Amino acid sequence: MAEHHHHHQALEELNDTQKRVHRILTAAQNPLSAYEVLDKMRAKGAVTPPTVYRSLDKLIEKGLAHRLESVNAYVACKHPHHHEMAAFAICESCGLVTEFSDQSINDRLTQWSDDNSFCSKKVTVEIRGLCESCSK
Repeated sequence: MAEHHHHHQALEELNDTQKRVHRILTAAQNPLSAYEVLDKMRAKGAVTPPTVYRSLDKLIEKGLAHRLESVNAYVACKHPHHHEMAAFAICESCGLVTEFSDQSINDRLTQWSDDNSFCSKKVTVEIRGLCESCSK
């Protein structure tokens, strides 16, 4: 319950533009590039790229969105809680993105960091391949 409360509180702290960007990401079926978000926002008035990038950065900072490095796109967080590791399965055919967490992967990466005196700040795991529908 505290996790859901945190997510709700983070949403309340956003300005109107950031809330619009979050709604756009939440409604999207697939990850969106910053310019795709910008195009959707321009339907309701002029918006500049820096405004969209600042909004995306704020959403990421608040744990409400993620940047998928391998496809240079953004998705709304599907898990309403802060997690040390974000993991995504990305279908290279249809673009479906599934967010998941796996404690054993997180534990292993934490152990590696400890063993190698590496202070990780952010861990994002991206698995690319074909989803169940596309692999048939």
